[in-house]
Amino acid sequence: MLSNSSKYAIRAVLYLTEKASENNKIGSKKIADDLKMPAPFLAKTLQELTKKNIISSVKGPHGGFYLTKKDEKNSLFDIIECIDGVEKFNECYLGQLECSSKNPCVVHHLYVPFKDKLISKLKKKTILEMSIEYVENNNIINTL
Repeated sequence: MLSNSSKYAIRAVLYLTEKASENNKIGSKKIADDLKMPAPFLAKTLQELTKKNIISSVKGPHGGFYLTKKDEKNSLFDIIECIDGVEKFNECYLGQLECSSKNPCVVHHLYVPFKDKLISKLKKKTILEMSIEYVENNNIINTL
């Protein structure tokens, strides 16, 4: 359901919660190397997140990416919306062009409650909450 871009973005943001701070900004190349992601692709993704005020960055020799307390309150849905948009959530699960409650595909009534619950949880789960859960599970870097 999520694109690789969103998966990379979520992993990188979770990485920042553990490794970066306003006093310890991290460059996109270091993040990409540590998470084994394509560096130019990740750099562009992180720039998008910065433009939408989901993460913070500073340019220059001592620059890099980090999260403020305000950034940590953003949701996982905010990350996905920034990178993928939300249209994907409204598409038919089976890929039919026309699928609605009036003209449902064969799994529409199974998928819609799952989708609604997922979206609700993604909107409620903050970056900080997700980070805490994964740090507790010792699985932050290879989560997605």
